[in-house]
This record gives sequence, structure tokens and C-alpha cells, in this order.
Amino acid sequence: MLGSRPAYSVRLPAIARSPEPDAPAAWRTVPWLRVAAAYAWRIILVGIVVYGVFGILGRFQLIAVALFLALVVTSVLRPLADFLNRVFPRPLSVAIALVGSLLLLMGLLALVGNAVAGESARLAGEFRGGIHRIEEWLQRPPFRLSPGRLSDLQRQVTDYISGHRASLLSSALSGLGRVVEVITGGALALFASAFFIHSGERMWRWARDQLLPGGARPAWDRAGRAAWRTFAGYTRGIIIVAATNAVLVGIALLVLRVPLALPLTLLEFFAAFVPLVGSPVALGVATIVALAGRGPLTAAAVLVLIVVIGQLEGHVLHPLVMSWAVALHPLVVAVSVIAGSIVAGVIGAVVAVPLISVVWAVLRALRTVPP
Repeated sequence: MLGSRPAYSVRLPAIARSPEPDAPAAWRTVPWLRVAAAYAWRIILVGIVVYGVFGILGRFQLIAVALFLALVVTSVLRPLADFLNRVFPRPLSVAIALVGSLLLLMGLLALVGNAVAGESARLAGEFRGGIHRIEEWLQRPPFRLSPGRLSDLQRQVTDYISGHRASLLSSALSGLGRVVEVITGGALALFASAFFIHSGERMWRWARDQLLPGGARPAWDRAGRAAWRTFAGYTRGIIIVAATNAVLVGIALLVLRVPLALPLTLLEFFAAFVPLVGSPVALGVATIVALAGRGPLTAAAVLVLIVVIGQLEGHVLHPLVMSWAVALHPLVVAVSVIAGSIVAGVIGAVVAVPLISVVWAVLRALRTVPP
């Protein structure tokens, strides 16, 4: 009816309405710019905190690496200590687990050393013959290097070593300092792992109750336990993958009669701890050894082994073993390894993937609302 009140009225949303003339200047901008600015300063603040944390860890790199190794040892030996605790007291169970693993590692290293020492004379002759075969191979197509060029290359290497003898000696002396740091870090890692295995649960409860307010304890307790499950699962999974790769590589090298098969198998085991990169590098070293010791055909067989092991690791072992521990896309793993190697070298490449996995587990645990 004309002049009557309408049955309903339409109101524009608050964002669509124009701000008042006396509103602050920030509220007179477009909405997406306000949201982007709000996120930007928070991201900058988080980046500053992360940079500061990594700066502190860089200053105390030895302690950080030792504690990381202690956590790795704890994740591996904690189930064994818990199993032994059914029969023995807790301190004795921890001592048996630690001492037994140390004896096993030292025995393995001694076995490798004896194998290298026992075959040193034969290996020297094989490598001299292998180098001669490589020179003949380089003289044929497609390289066609002349014998004079190879002699000049050998002479340049000899001259470089003789001319830089002082710098090489200083590098060796600095390497001795590194050895002392490695021994110190190993002792600290062993000392810390003994306490982590024995009473890690009590240490976590004490840190949670003393450092966190009462309202935040349940959420961060859930996040901490999720982080430990992810870290322990990743560590055990990567050990299974590395052991499987090492066994396959060792069998193949023994069948192909490649020199230094046992040390190369151990190198493959430790190199597999660097995802996507370590295993091909170790097998590349095995290829060079096979080329010098057994010839091009054996080296080509080792190259085929690199492809087979890479496919097996990427499409079978990692999805089967690591899926229950971490759920990271291969692109994230590759970027993490490269970024870690840029920041902290080999140590950063080893630590990057478990660190990203733990951070992601913490974020998911904090975001999940318990029933």
C-alpha cells in the first residue's frame, strides 16, 4: 500500500559499506590489503624469531648437534631399554642398551678396518691397473685425450700438491681440531641420551609444568608428544630404509666383486640418512671405485644399480616405511634438504627433513581440537 512500511529491508554488509569520513586511514583501504598487511607483520615477526633461534643454534652448533644425536639414540634405544626393563632395573637396562650398541658399532668399524687393511696390497695393484685402464679409455672416442695431455694433468696435480703443501698441512691440523670436536660432541650426546632414555618422560613433565602456564599445558603437551612420535617414527623409518639400501648394495657389490665392498656398504648406510641425495652420492663413489678396480663394464653395472636402488627407495621403501611416520610431499623433502645444506652443510641436510616433519606435527596437534 502506498505510504506503508516495507515488509523487509536490505542492509549492506559492513565491508561493502563505505567507511565513515572520520575513520582511521587503515580502515579506508581495500579489505584484501588490510588482510595482507595483518598477515605480513605477523610473518615478519615469526621470521625474526626463527632467524634468532637459528642464530643462537649456530653459535652453539656443537651442543645442538650433540642433543640432536642424543634424541636419535633415544628414539632407537628407548624401546630396547623398555623391553629390558621387564627383567632388569631401569638403570641397568639403560646401561646394557647403550654399552651394547657402542660395542656393536665399534665391532662393525673394526671389521671394516680389518677388511681394508687385509686387502690394501691387492687393492693398490688393482687401482694402479684401473687408473691405467681409465687412461686408455680416455684416449679412445669420444674423449680422444692425447697421452701428453694426461701426463700434463698428472704433473699439474703433483705440482699443486707440492706447491700447496703448507695449506694442506694446516687443513689437516684443523681437521684434527674437528676430530676433537666430534669426540666431545659424541661424549655429550652419549651422556644426554642416557638421561633421555632413563627419565625422558619425567624431564618433559617437569619442563611442561615449570615453563608453561596452566591453561596452555594440555595443548602443548599434546603437541610435544606428537612431535616426539613424529621424530621417533622418522628416525626408525630412515634407519630401516638405510639398512635395506645397504644390504642390497652390499650384496650387489659382492656379486660384482667390486673392491672395498664392505666399506662402500657402510658408506651407503650412513649416506642414506640424507634423503634423495645421499644414496646416489655414495653409489657414485662406488661407481668410481668399480671403474678403477674392475673396469667400465662393472662401473656400468653399478650405474644401473644406482637407478634401481633410487626407484626402489623412492617408490617402495619411503612410501611403505615412512608414510606412517611423516606425510611430506617429495617436493617439500627436496627443498628442505637443499635449504638445510645451504644453511648448515651436511648437518643441515640431515636435520632439515626431521625438523620440518616435527614442526608440521606440532602445527597439526595445536590446530586439532580434542573431543
